Amino acid sequence: MQADAPAAPSGGRSDDRVVTSIDAAPMTHLHPVPDLADRIYNPGLPRANITCDAEHPAGTYSPPAAMTVMQQHIAFWDRDNDGMLWPSDTYVGFRKLGFNVFLSAIAVPIIHGTFSWWTQNSWLPDPAFRIRMGNIHRGKHGSDSETYDTEGRFVPQKFEELFSKYDKGNKGGLSFQDVQDMVRGNRNIMDPTGWIAGWLEWNVSYYMAAKASTPGVVFIRARTQDTPRGRLLLKDDVRRIIDGTIFYAVAREVEAGRLRMRQLQGGMEPRKPVAATPAGAAARKID
Repeated sequence: MQADAPAAPSGGRSDDRVVTSIDAAPMTHLHPVPDLADRIYNPGLPRANITCDAEHPAGTYSPPAAMTVMQQHIAFWDRDNDGMLWPSDTYVGFRKLGFNVFLSAIAVPIIHGTFSWWTQNSWLPDPAFRIRMGNIHRGKHGSDSETYDTEGRFVPQKFEELFSKYDKGNKGGLSFQDVQDMVRGNRNIMDPTGWIAGWLEWNVSYYMAAKASTPGVVFIRARTQDTPRGRLLLKDDVRRIIDGTIFYAVAREVEAGRLRMRQLQGGMEPRKPVAATPAGAAARKID
């Protein structure tokens, strides 16, 4: 009696479905990947100048034609729109985001000492430690989420995987522990620079944008009433961090809070807040 012929290759499919997890590799069950075929057009295709997700497949803003998503991510710090980030730009930007003098000052040598040389147009370092926005894609490090590709484009599939893998309980965002698990899960072998950069970037993002929940009330931004571990970094806010639009919103909130404090201290008549600037409204000159 003849043995059955080997089954024809299925291209990774079983019963017309792609196999994304197997029992022999428990991590594939622990960190599932999403099926986005019916929610986002070609989710693995990088988007050059806009972010999108399963809830917003076409994005949420009019993308600037002259900036990649990674360039948009740092454009908030380019105060004079010249395509160059000076150390003073970084300090002022962090102060606008509500970070104290010490943390804002520490951020300058960490960021510019790490990224300045890689973004220059020659092998000679810039004595002013400026960062060129046009070359910021060279600053992509290892052990990251891969939501940016090596050219600074946005990859929807990788963004959605952040939450399918690490949003335990489908909360709609990442808890403090979820963030730590994600940072560890993204680590590549023998990549201490990437390990440190990933830890700093995600923990700073959590500190800045995580929101606390109150029973029966929608998520609200809270910096003092709740411990950091009781907050969530919401999915939509992560997307806005990636494209940089959240920084303008946080800066407006911080300025409104400072104005209110001055009013209370000086007995000033409260003023109406400044209208929000449309996201991605202005394209910038990129050097």
